[in-house]
Amino acid sequence: SSSSSSSSSSGSDISSGAAAGALSPLADHPLFTEANAERLTAALCRMRGAALKIGQMLSIQDDSLLPPQLHRALERVRQGADAMPERQLHGVLRQELGEEWRALFAEFSTAPMAAASLGQVHRARLLDGTEVAVKVQYPGVAQSIDSDIDNLMQLVHATGMLPKGLYVQNAVAVARQELADECDYTLEAAAQERFRGMLQAAAPSFAADFYVPKVFRHASSRRVLTTELVPGVAIDQVASMDQATRDDVGEKLLRLTLAELFEHRFMQTDPNWSNFLYDRRSRRLMLIDFGAARDFPKDFVDSYLSMVHACAERDRQRVIEASVELGFLTGEESRRMLDAHVEAGFLVGLPFATEGLFDYARSDMPQRVAKLGQVMLRHRLTPPPQESYSLHRKLSGAFLACVKLRARIPARRLLMEVYDRHDWSAASSSSPAAAAATAAAAAPSAPAGADDRPPTLRAAA
Repeated sequence: SSSSSSSSSSGSDISSGAAAGALSPLADHPLFTEANAERLTAALCRMRGAALKIGQMLSIQDDSLLPPQLHRALERVRQGADAMPERQLHGVLRQELGEEWRALFAEFSTAPMAAASLGQVHRARLLDGTEVAVKVQYPGVAQSIDSDIDNLMQLVHATGMLPKGLYVQNAVAVARQELADECDYTLEAAAQERFRGMLQAAAPSFAADFYVPKVFRHASSRRVLTTELVPGVAIDQVASMDQATRDDVGEKLLRLTLAELFEHRFMQTDPNWSNFLYDRRSRRLMLIDFGAARDFPKDFVDSYLSMVHACAERDRQRVIEASVELGFLTGEESRRMLDAHVEAGFLVGLPFATEGLFDYARSDMPQRVAKLGQVMLRHRLTPPPQESYSLHRKLSGAFLACVKLRARIPARRLLMEVYDRHDWSAASSSSPAAAAATAAAAAPSAPAGADDRPPTLRAAA
């Protein structure tokens, strides 16, 4: 749900470019010509809403999973949609903030700084001088979710693009609910404030590496969200920086991902690279766009951490047991399915099994897992658990970001630190992040040292 006209990315160099794309099971599909990919891109950018959102989700996948021509087209989708006309913009602002909406701002730029799937972002200044980003939802987006998804599914079924083992209907059901939630900016505002409070309650050594912008409720509504404008560049642009910076950003991103899931059980699950802005002066990651934030049940998190640890330790039996507990397996699978499942787990766990620094630039894990995935699609007996759809989107996005950065990270040490201090007791079932939410109001309104710097990027759409 986040994109930026300022954010450019080669996209196709995530792993090994077109050669990797040739491994995709869709590579030879007659629909995926260069011309058809261009038509799809143009259509998605016009459609906005659910269709464009799904296109943007696809655009951050590894090249080995998509045909190269489709990946290149979808990368442009990720970077932005068509902006709404100014008259339409004013209509939404009047309806949401009142006829005198302009009185809330000292300045308001009607030219969007970013346009994405569900809305577009405008730069503005509050009456007290605070620079803000104002996200305005496209009219009719919420009402078109079901029809957009239905239209896409008709295309999928008509062309036979996707195999049955994907359990597409389960994924679609999750997507419908996620998109409906993302269209309610009051939910996003609450999630952002909660995450802000969570960071403030965290250990100073952890919290110092991240910043969550302040939400301004008096200038926000269900379809308008006004937040503090923060400096930084999207993390895919960090790929052109020096090795030490790339390592630092990659390690911060991995630490954050592990803490979200295993410590706070509350995660921002949209891995779009423009949702993580790196401010080189403060060396902090600015975290934006919380429309896809969600809680995870403690029993799920406990079993998932046990499974990840088993993958890191290459413990076949414990991988299978935890996978059955989580619902990835039924326990009745064939030997071939179990072998593929466990091998895929060991591959995904390789960074956590490696002593010292894991070099993400040398990883061919996505391509190897894709080959095993074709086996699992044919032999799996059950769809994955509901929690896994958003979780694996975030985890795969974090991994691919580290690959993009060519980062070298002590991944095993980070996991073992989390594992060793994990609370395995069943007494507390509520998320620890919820208790920290009330601290948000006491937070400073801007990151230290940021007042004299012009923001270079803010992609909250």
